[in-house]
Amino acid sequence: MTGRDALPQEASLSERDGRYLRHAIGLATRSRERGSPRPFGAVIVGPQGEVLAEASNANWETGDCTAHAEVSAIRIASPKHPREELAQATLYSSAEPCVMCAGAIFWANIGRVVFGIDAERLRVFRGERQDQRDAELSCRDVFRASPHAIECVGPALIEEASASHAGAWKT
Repeated sequence: MTGRDALPQEASLSERDGRYLRHAIGLATRSRERGSPRPFGAVIVGPQGEVLAEASNANWETGDCTAHAEVSAIRIASPKHPREELAQATLYSSAEPCVMCAGAIFWANIGRVVFGIDAERLRVFRGERQDQRDAELSCRDVFRASPHAIECVGPALIEEASASHAGAWKT
């Protein structure tokens, strides 16, 4: 593939980023083991390494289509931590945040995102079913429109982040 069709290159991670991204991937894996057909996980970590919130995708359990892992983690963290603190935080997500989640990250003022599998690779798992389609817009596009900087690192640990999606989407 070339040009626009090329898959994003895998990013290198620090030991700290790898540890917390693996934690988010672990949340996705446990979600899949509990029966989730849409296994995602997210962890918000403060600048000193403290976990501020964590969540997995809950829309399959709750029927709430907005209960994505990232949004759920933000809903836990934002009432407890001011926007100034969240500006210093990193959100680790097992997959590239969708447009809705990227918007929530912007509104929460989270300053950094590290994600596993990218949207392009995730779409291969999803297939072409109409009920599984997403808005084909990168989280980076949303972040670029932000008046404050949001650093974005990913895709990373692609093979690990992909594992929980194998066979989940086409059923």
